[in-house]
Amino acid sequence: MTPAEQSRQALEICRRAAVVPVLVIEDLAHARPLAEALVAGGLPALEVTLRTPVALDAIRIMAEVEGGIVGAGTLLTPADVAAARAAGARFGVSPGASNLLLDACEAEGLPLLPGAATATEVMALLERGYTMQKFFPAETSGGAPAVKALGGPLPQVSFCPTGGIGLGNAATYLGLANVICVGGSWVAPKAMMEAGDWAGITRLAEEAAALR
Repeated sequence: MTPAEQSRQALEICRRAAVVPVLVIEDLAHARPLAEALVAGGLPALEVTLRTPVALDAIRIMAEVEGGIVGAGTLLTPADVAAARAAGARFGVSPGASNLLLDACEAEGLPLLPGAATATEVMALLERGYTMQKFFPAETSGGAPAVKALGGPLPQVSFCPTGGIGLGNAATYLGLANVICVGGSWVAPKAMMEAGDWAGITRLAEEAAALR
């Protein structure tokens, strides 16, 4: 899969909703009800971060939920890419981008949201063919003003800013011409997952989906 095709598919996924939930799943029993709650609330694209021992199994379970599009976040190595693809991930997200990681995603046919935080990084990815990118870490890299500034010289690149984004500032990012969606963990608080408050998570998802 070429970078251009990856970006086209990533763009289609990002356009599904204003927010891509960034999910850290520690209890495998949470996987299905969490996915169902978020999809019911209008957030179909789900990023499961590969930060816990059960992450890949969670992706397998969540991939079965009707209406959901499950991806793997925190892709760092070619091994991560292969494992995520095998688990059923339909897209990948990385905090940055290395040639090894990009090569692996292209070889595996996994649409990738590669991370970038500077104009040089954005240009390097664009040179390779990636027009849909993740701006990370968003808040500590200049926030919405930085994303807006990148749109001047690089209008052909669209972003999914992630990192430090919540309900209070998401709309500021979403109001920018070069932002398609944002990534955030606030729609799936750990305390609500542990309490099994899936109805509450659905309400948070509905609130997030309404931002667009």
